[in-house]
Amino acid sequence: FDQVAEDKIERRSRHPRGNPAWPKVGIFAQRGKNRPNRIGATICRLLSVEGLSIRVQGLDALEGTPVLDVKPVMQEFLPERESVRQPRWVHELMAEYFA
Repeated sequence: FDQVAEDKIERRSRHPRGNPAWPKVGIFAQRGKNRPNRIGATICRLLSVEGLSIRVQGLDALEGTPVLDVKPVMQEFLPERESVRQPRWVHELMAEYFA
């Protein structure tokens, strides 16, 4: 997202992938890279932490893309309740989160 030229940013609705058979929708209803906010989010696996460097697997980004923030994903946030390695106390913490 950070490498898209300013004049390529999409601010109006468009047909996904330029296909007129599909309805026009805004950029936030698509996975297009020409987003005005230039920010993406990906759930990925943390492999290691060494000083200020982290290694991850499954990051949906190009080499050299700046990372703005790193947050934990809780199993309770995922729609399919995927298996996530997390401390036991997180289940207690999240028990009343949506109440």
